Formats: sequence, structure tokens, C-alpha cells
Amino acid sequence: MTDRPYLRPAFHRPLGGSLRQSFGRSVRALATAFAVLGALASPLAHAERADRDKPLNIEADHLSYDDLKQVNIFTGNVTMTKGTIILKADRVEVTQDPEGYQYATAYYKPGGPLAYMRQKRDGLDEYIDGWGETIYYNGKTEVATLTTRATLKRLAGGTRVLDEVHGSVITYDTYNEVYTANSGADQINSNNPKGRVRATLAPRNATGDSQAQPGGASKPAAAPKGDLPALAPSKRIENPRE
Repeated sequence: MTDRPYLRPAFHRPLGGSLRQSFGRSVRALATAFAVLGALASPLAHAERADRDKPLNIEADHLSYDDLKQVNIFTGNVTMTKGTIILKADRVEVTQDPEGYQYATAYYKPGGPLAYMRQKRDGLDEYIDGWGETIYYNGKTEVATLTTRATLKRLAGGTRVLDEVHGSVITYDTYNEVYTANSGADQINSNNPKGRVRATLAPRNATGDSQAQPGGASKPAAAPKGDLPALAPSKRIENPRE
């Protein structure tokens, strides 16, 4: 667990030559083997990635429903939870497609705090926290898009910041744990005159307090404030799942 990187690209391991040769003698045997393997593996593949199947719970000061647009609109101190996913904002709009997938867009109120999201990492005492003026969560692709003054942090034990990324638009694939960040005019300040993406990444084996305090408190990290020192561009940013 200590060697697990922050964000890793998905990959597929090719089937071994001996296994191909063994099952290649019989099409029926091959089909049977895959049927058995599929029945055994499917429940395990997403055993700890259950956020998609969790119910959507929302608390707010006010709820309205737009029948024409088929959208539920929650306003005032909105808190949305779906498994380990938490979304907080002044306004959240929720829709659902015919297949049952849910989509949420969170908006901040000018002059108020940025929209905020959190999700626990699969199998680790680590969390991903994000902020932006707008956060869009796609329940079908399990991708979160944070726009304008966007920040993404990886936290050990929910409090200690290990990695931190700033950009105009940050797209985070919550399933595959990969992200992209784009520069923009909203990132321009005295320390970043060109509005470039900035990132601070912990060493590969950094785990913070996640092992020393496995049952520690899980408080949200402090929201980003003010200008930050200029940071070197990261080479570990990957493309999200299509």
C-alpha cells in the first residue's frame, strides 16, 4: 500500500501464452471457463467501488422541481451524499437519465465559499478533496469536472495534504483515479502571470498519517486561499477515462 501512487493509468494484462494454449484446444471449454471466471470475478471487481450503486441523499433549505427540464433544484446550504462521495454547495441541480444514472451540478454563490466535493480512495485511508465555482458529477462515467479556480487535493487520513493541483478546469475520473488539469485566465496572479497549471506532488511512497492513524478523524482540508508560490509543471498528470 505504501507504493501505491496518487493517480495511476488503467491497463490490461495480456493473457499468458500457456493459458491460451491450454484453453485454445476447445471453444466450448474456453467459453465455459470465461463464464465461470466472470461469475466469480464480477462481484469482486467493484466490491470496494460501490459509490455508483449507493442511494443519492440530499439536504437543503429549499427544493423545487422543473418538470419541463426534468431537474430537481436544491438551494441553500446543500449537502449531497452518495456512498463516500460528498458534495456541498449553495445550489445543486440533479437529473436522472432513462437508464437510472444520476447527474449533479453544484454551483457556488458569489461572495460565498466555493463548491466542494470529497471522495474516499478505494481501499485506502486517503481522500480526494476538490473545489471550484462549478462542480459537475457524471454518475454514468463517474467523472467529476471542477471549473474556475479549481483545486484538487489528496489527503492522508483526511487531513494531511500529500498532493495538490490547481487549474482552471480539473477533470477527475473517480473510478480509475486519474485526472487532467487545464490552465486558464482565472489562474493568473502575481505568482502565476500566465495562468498555468500548478501542482505539488508527494513522493511515490508518501502515505502521511494514514498508516499510523488508520481510524483517525476525517475532516475536510482547508479551502484554498490567496496566491500560492509558483510551482513546477507536473509530469504525472494522466488522461481520464473516456
